[in-house]
Amino acid sequence: MKILVSGSTGLIGSALLSHLTGEGHAVTRLLRARVSPGEKGILWDIPTGTLDPRPLEGLDAVVHLAGESIGAGRWTLNRKIRIRESRVRGTRLLAETLAALARPPQVLVCASAMGFYGDRGDEVLNEDSAPGSGFLAELCGAWEAASEPAAEKGIRVVRLRIGLVLSADGGALKRMLPPFQLGVGGRLGSGQQYMSWIALDDLVRVVEHALTHDTMRGAVNAASPSPVTNREFTATLGRVLRRPTIFPVPAFALRLLFGEMGEALLLASARLEPARLLSSGFEFQYPELEAALRHTLHRRAR
Repeated sequence: MKILVSGSTGLIGSALLSHLTGEGHAVTRLLRARVSPGEKGILWDIPTGTLDPRPLEGLDAVVHLAGESIGAGRWTLNRKIRIRESRVRGTRLLAETLAALARPPQVLVCASAMGFYGDRGDEVLNEDSAPGSGFLAELCGAWEAASEPAAEKGIRVVRLRIGLVLSADGGALKRMLPPFQLGVGGRLGSGQQYMSWIALDDLVRVVEHALTHDTMRGAVNAASPSPVTNREFTATLGRVLRRPTIFPVPAFALRLLFGEMGEALLLASARLEPARLLSSGFEFQYPELEAALRHTLHRRAR
């Protein structure tokens, strides 16, 4: 297929690009700027709403992963605005441009996040569950809605509500590893909050599954069928690393250090069920946490 990918320099995008090209697909990158003079790709500018539609004619599929990181710092007002603009305005610009094409792609796969559901305790959340409240839930709702112009055009739109992505090369796990490797890791807050996670390799396969299976449409929970509490995650990571996990971080300390971001990303509970993936026949290579952690840490060691 001819596939356009945004966010191709990020953790997920880099892995996806490598996988898709390895499978023989012709992949073009959607870039905010060229990082090297000879770099190939289509340029766009979200703040000015600039995206030339001509190179997009005749694409088979688009994977949209671009967006400013939500975990890189405290959520000041300005940072919230940047996060929202990068996701909502960027998605709307892309969706409207694709919808106006004479030969639009058959499918658009857009990233969203499990933050759509907010803090829900031990409630099991499938794709039909109601949205939550708070900045992340409102952001994800607006982010998903921004792709609607493409759906109205008849493009099959898949919105992946992605869980915590496990990779030792980036993201949350990479930031967790140093204290755990030193033996000073521990549960966060009460440790009772559910963490919905997915191995990076499985997430790449989920994206490919969404591209190639016509039954996939609308919201899709992209998370393992085996979510765990933070206490269970902590104990499992310690066991894999052969390190003690006896230094808990109190909830008040996380709120003091990270503010609203800490509350939403570290203390909120989301217990996702990937109902639509499982019913479509998708099989996870790493459905259990310990095997997923051992796999990603072994790859890093090599």
